[in-house]
Amino acid sequence: MAVTNTQSGTNVHEVADGIYRINTPVRIEGAGEFSFNQYLIVDDEPLLFHTGPRKMFPLVYEAVNTVIPAESLRYIGLSHVEADECGSLNEWLAVAPHSAPLCGMIAGMVSISDLADRAPRALRDGERLLLGKHGVTWLDAPHVPHGWECGFLFEESTSTLMCGDLFTQPGDGLQALTEADILGPSDAFRQAMDYYSHSKDTRTVLEKLAGTNPATLACMHGSAWRGDGAQLIRDLADLVAE
Repeated sequence: MAVTNTQSGTNVHEVADGIYRINTPVRIEGAGEFSFNQYLIVDDEPLLFHTGPRKMFPLVYEAVNTVIPAESLRYIGLSHVEADECGSLNEWLAVAPHSAPLCGMIAGMVSISDLADRAPRALRDGERLLLGKHGVTWLDAPHVPHGWECGFLFEESTSTLMCGDLFTQPGDGLQALTEADILGPSDAFRQAMDYYSHSKDTRTVLEKLAGTNPATLACMHGSAWRGDGAQLIRDLADLVAE
């Protein structure tokens, strides 16, 4: 693990081949320790998934530059429209002149085509985007865990699911990659915060995600996880159904 900013504790760690997790631990008043992660796919057309909040842009920018020149980014991806997903989107578009927002069709239609300073590359459900050695597929996940426009990216060569707010864990998230239990802590957090929408299609969406058979789950808050991702997602579906 490389610490890229000693004041904030921002750090970078490769969690799968060519996929780097950028982590910044924070302390939120009334909620305790928490973390924000972004994922950088290094390839011919590099992709950053999640921007982090706007005020965190200098930290994430500094971290990206320790891996690749930030201006070489081609895509700035987001799962859904929220500050920690795309708060600094326009700052990234400014420093990476050949980049475009990457999102689902709904996000592109209702938000990003207006909020972003450049037109988005909006992907249909199941649409594949080749980055070079890596390829990502967009998976619509409306209202799972929240947001009509929500969706995730599955990277095929490493079987990595960039699963956004699924499996959110409290704490500083300094362990970059774990094989320990994340379902228990993340479900306790879900029940305390009640941040999942109560959609009738949640199990169907989670089953679709499980069908990718991910080996790595790239969580936006807390540690990334390695193991039988399909089973873990189905276990999550059972808990949400309760």
